[in-house]
Amino acid sequence: MVFSSITFLFYFLPITLLVYFIVPKKARNFILLVASFLFYFYGEPKYILVLLFSCVFNYYASKLIVKYPKQKKGLLISSLIINFGLLIYFKYFNFLITNLNNTFKLSLDTLNIILPIGISFFTFQATSYLIDVYKGKVKPANNLLDFATYLSLFPQLIAGPIVRYETVAKELKERKCSFSLFSKGLKRFIIGLGKKVLLANTLGLLVTTLNGLSSPTILSHWISAISATMQIYYDFSGYSDMAIGLGLIFGFHFLENFDYPLSASSITTFWRRWHISLSSWFKDYIYIPLGGSRTTKFKAMRNILIVWLTTGLWHGASWNFVTWGLYYGILLIIEKKFLLKTLEKHKLLGHIYTFILVVISFVIFNTNTLGESLTFIKAMFGFKSLEFVNHFTLYYLRSYGILLLISLFFLFPYYKTLIKKVYTNRLNKKIIDILEVIVYISIFILSVAFIVDSSYNPFLYFRF
Repeated sequence: MVFSSITFLFYFLPITLLVYFIVPKKARNFILLVASFLFYFYGEPKYILVLLFSCVFNYYASKLIVKYPKQKKGLLISSLIINFGLLIYFKYFNFLITNLNNTFKLSLDTLNIILPIGISFFTFQATSYLIDVYKGKVKPANNLLDFATYLSLFPQLIAGPIVRYETVAKELKERKCSFSLFSKGLKRFIIGLGKKVLLANTLGLLVTTLNGLSSPTILSHWISAISATMQIYYDFSGYSDMAIGLGLIFGFHFLENFDYPLSASSITTFWRRWHISLSSWFKDYIYIPLGGSRTTKFKAMRNILIVWLTTGLWHGASWNFVTWGLYYGILLIIEKKFLLKTLEKHKLLGHIYTFILVVISFVIFNTNTLGESLTFIKAMFGFKSLEFVNHFTLYYLRSYGILLLISLFFLFPYYKTLIKKVYTNRLNKKIIDILEVIVYISIFILSVAFIVDSSYNPFLYFRF
C-alpha cells in the first residue's frame, strides 16, 4: 500500500484515524501497531513474519544487554550479526553468488528471493536502538507493545525517514494530539502528496518518454537526467513530508529528512541536506566509531570511503550503487582537501558545480549497469555523435516546460522567504490564510484526480 493510493487515502487512513481518536489514550499504541501490521501485510503478506521477528528479537536483545552488563558486548555483536545477517540474505545473497560465479567461474545457483519492503529502514532503526541501549544513551522500551509500535510505525515503516528510538521514546509513552498538530500534519501530508503525484510522477513520465526517443539529442539527455534527479527528489522528499505529516497527526515529531539539498553549493552541503536521517546514521554509527576525521589523513580518507561504500551498498545490490557511493566519497575527499573554501566564496559557481555533479550521480543511480551509465554520460557531453537538439526534443521541452520551471523553482526556499515577508502585514495575513486553504484543497483534489487517471504511481525508494 502506498500513501498516494485511493485505498490508503479514503479507506485505510480515515478508518485508522477514527478508531485511534475514539479509543482511550492507553490503547492508542495498540491501534497503531495493528494498523501498521495491516499496512505492511497489505503489501508484503509473505514477509510479515520478518517484521514480527525483528520486533520481538530486538526487544528481548535490548533487555539482555542491560540485564547482563559483563556480556553486553558479545550480546550486542551477536544481535547485530543476526540483524544484518537477515538484511544480507534478503538483499545481497544473490548479488554475492552472481559475483562469485563471475569471479571464480563457478555455477552456484541463485535463490528466488523477494526483498521485503522497507527491510533496510527497519533494520537500521533496530540496530541503532540496540547500539544506543548498549551505550546507555537510551533505556530499553518498557514493553514489547511500545517497541513494536516504534519499529513498525506505518508512516515511516516502508521508506523512512529512519527514526531513532530516542526521538520518539517519550511520545511512545505519552503524547499530545491537538487540532493544531492535526492541522499542521495534514498540511504537511498534502504538500508531500502533491510533490509525489503532481511533480515526481509527471517528471517520471517525461523521463520515460525522452529515454524512448528514436532520435535522441544531447539536450534530450540533459533534460532527462535533470528530470530524473528532480523526480527522485520530489518522490522521496514527498514521501518524507507525508511521513512527517502523519507523525504529527498521531502525535509524533519525526526529524526532518530533506532541507532543499538541490540548492546546495557543495557536495558536502548537499549530503547534510539529502536523506538526513541516513547520512546521520552512517556518521554516528560507522564514521565516528572508525575515528572520523580526528585521526591520520590516510585513515580519515579511508573512513570516508568506507562510509560511502556502505552508503552505496545500502541502496542496493548492484555495482552501480557501489560506484555511486564511491563517486560521492571521492568527491567529498576532493572538496575537503581542495575546494570547500573556493565553493563557499563563490556561491553561484558552487551551485552550478554541485547541481551538475548531482545530476551525473543520479544517471549512475538510475541506470541498470555501469555500461548504460557511461553511454548516457557520454551522450550528455557530446561523445556519441548526436545532434544538440531536434524538433522532437523541442516539442517535449515546450510540452513540459511549465512543469520543469515549477519543479526547478521549488528546489529553492525563496518562496518561503517571500511568504514570510508578505505575512508580516495584517491584511496580507488574512488574505494568505484564505488562499492557503484554497491551495491545500486544490493540491489534494488535483492529486486525487491524477491518481485516479494515471497508472504510473511508484515509490522509488520502496526497493531499498
